[in-house]
Amino acid sequence: MVTITTERATVDRWDDVQHSLTGGGDGASCQCIWPVLRNKDWNATNLDQRRDMFHDEIAAGPPPGIIAYVDGEAAGWIRVGPRARQARLINTRTIVAATSEPLDDESVWAVSCFVVRREHRGKGVNAALLDAAVEYAQDSGARVFEAYPVDTGGSKGHSNDLFHGVLTTFLSAGFRHTGDLKPGRPLVTRELSG
Repeated sequence: MVTITTERATVDRWDDVQHSLTGGGDGASCQCIWPVLRNKDWNATNLDQRRDMFHDEIAAGPPPGIIAYVDGEAAGWIRVGPRARQARLINTRTIVAATSEPLDDESVWAVSCFVVRREHRGKGVNAALLDAAVEYAQDSGARVFEAYPVDTGGSKGHSNDLFHGVLTTFLSAGFRHTGDLKPGRPLVTRELSG
């Protein structure tokens, strides 16, 4: 039996954030900057610039995500925060068309990505990260939580295609399927109490 704990990402946990982003998938090259940049800005960056931007974002606060630890080892990451601060989300036509929430509303929070190291997959890390993200959003005064997971239909998908999370994880955490971005990509929401 493993013990999973979570911590909000602060600059003193930078090495843990970096460890979480390695070990499988695109996390190390993305540096979790993809959700906060529009395509033209993303395409103009290299890995070192992304890493510096991410470090600066974490150092400035508030924490843009949460780290999961499995038996004390940094094992996973989730980006979470106000949707309005994640430029890619509020400029994605399918999200804009599917949501009923104002795009500039800071009380609408969103999850945009998960990363779990290969050796820790299948242990419940994503569920623990999502639970911690909901708590963080609630503690921060969020009114509603949105996410844009992948509906795998019960089949196993390629890990690089599942960084948005899977629908079943969100439904198990109390989210409701409230719209669709496109086939296989639902919009899920969860109302949060103040």
